[in-house]
Amino acid sequence: MSLFKRVQSRFSPATATDPAAVEEHIPFLVSWNLTKRCNLKCAHCYLDAAELEGADETTTDEAKGFIDEVASINPQAMLIMTGGEPLLRPDFPALSEYASKRGLTVVVGTNGTLLDDSTVEMLVRSGVQGVGLSLDSATPVFHDRFRGVAGAWQKTMDGIEALKRRSLPFQLQLTVTRENRGDIPALIEFAAQNGAKAVNIFFLVCTGRGQNMTDLTPEEYEATLKYLVEAEAVFEGRVMVRARCAPHFLRVVSSLNPESAVMKGQTSGCIAGTGYMRISPEGDVTPCPYIPASQGDANLKRKRLKDIWYNHPVFKSLRAPSYNGRCKDCEFNDVCGGCRARALSSTGDLMGEDPWCTHEPDGKKPVAAPHAHGAACKPVWTDDAKERLGKVPVFLRGMVKKGVERYAAAKGIKEITPEVMSELRKRTGR
Repeated sequence: MSLFKRVQSRFSPATATDPAAVEEHIPFLVSWNLTKRCNLKCAHCYLDAAELEGADETTTDEAKGFIDEVASINPQAMLIMTGGEPLLRPDFPALSEYASKRGLTVVVGTNGTLLDDSTVEMLVRSGVQGVGLSLDSATPVFHDRFRGVAGAWQKTMDGIEALKRRSLPFQLQLTVTRENRGDIPALIEFAAQNGAKAVNIFFLVCTGRGQNMTDLTPEEYEATLKYLVEAEAVFEGRVMVRARCAPHFLRVVSSLNPESAVMKGQTSGCIAGTGYMRISPEGDVTPCPYIPASQGDANLKRKRLKDIWYNHPVFKSLRAPSYNGRCKDCEFNDVCGGCRARALSSTGDLMGEDPWCTHEPDGKKPVAAPHAHGAACKPVWTDDAKERLGKVPVFLRGMVKKGVERYAAAKGIKEITPEVMSELRKRTGR
C-alpha cells in the first residue's frame, strides 16, 4: 500500500460539503507546477525535474480548465505558476494572461536564468504581478553547484536587473542546507539592497531528489529559526524575512519576540489544506508539494476542485487535526502544529510528531489561536466589525479574521470592534 493510501485509509469517506467549512476555509494561495521541464538540475528538486524537451503533462486547453477550476472556488486567489521552470512552457504567456483575466493574482516562481528584458516585458503584458526567484547564496560557487549548472547564479543576477528595470516586484527564495546556512545574513542584506520585497527561507522537506540529501540537524534548524526572528526585527521596513516550510517559526517568535508583527499576522504555522493547495503537472491536487500525490482520486482531469478541496478526507483532516506524539501535548500546537509533510515522511503518520522539532511540551495551557477552539473561547464581533470584515477581499477574509481574534485574545479583549481592527492594522502596518 502506498504512503498516500496509508494516510487516506485513516480518515472517513468524504461527505457533503459543510457550509461552515466553506466560510472558514477558502484557498487563497495555489501553487501550480506547470511543467517538470527545467534547464537546471537542482539537487533538492521534489519533482525530479531536469528534462528540456518533450511534451508537457497537460495541454493548453486542459491547463486553462485548471485555471477555471481555481477561479470557481476563489476568483481572487493568488496563483503561483511554477515548475520545473514554468517559462519553458511555450504557452506560458497565454496561460498567465488567461488566469489574470479570470481575476486571479498571478505570480511566477522561477530560477531566474531565463529572465531578460523581453521576457520580463512579456510577464508584464500577460498580467504577472510578481516574481519569486530561487537564489541560494549571495555568491556563485555554492549556488551553481547546488543548482547543477555553471553560470546559473550570474544569469539570475541578470534576471534581477531586468526585473528592476521594469519595476516588476520580486522576492528571493533560498533553500537552506547545512552548507549555505551561514550565508543567510549576506543574502538578506543583498535582498534589502536590491529592492526585493521579501526573502523566504525554505527548509527542505526530503522528497524527490532531495530525499537522500544530508539535511540540517534539529539543533541547526532551531538555531536558524532563532536567527531569522532576529533578522525579521533588524530588517523590518527594508525587506520582509520569513521562514517557509517551518511552522515552528511562530513558536520561536512567540517565545523570543511576542510583540513581533509576525504574531499579529493573519496565518498560523502551516496553511497546507486550510488556505493553500498545490496542483501537480499531471493535475493532482495535494495540500502541499511534499505530501504525496493522490493517485487519481484528487485529480482535476477527473474531479472538480471544489469537491477535492472541501470533501477529500486528507484535506478535511488538516482542518481538524488530531495530533500524535509530542505535537499532541504541545502548548504551541495551535499556532505551530509542526510540519505534516515531515511527520508523514518520517513516521508514515500525517498527524505524527515533527522530527525536526526540539521543543519538549511543558504541560501548560496551549498557546492558542482562538479560532481553533469552541465558540466560547472566541471574542465577540460587533455588527460594525462584521461589516468591516465583510469588505475584506474574500481570499484574505479568513486570515484577517483569525489574526484579529488572535490579537484580541492576547490582549484580553472580549469584543472586537472596528477600533480594535484599526489598532491591529496600525501595529502591523497592514
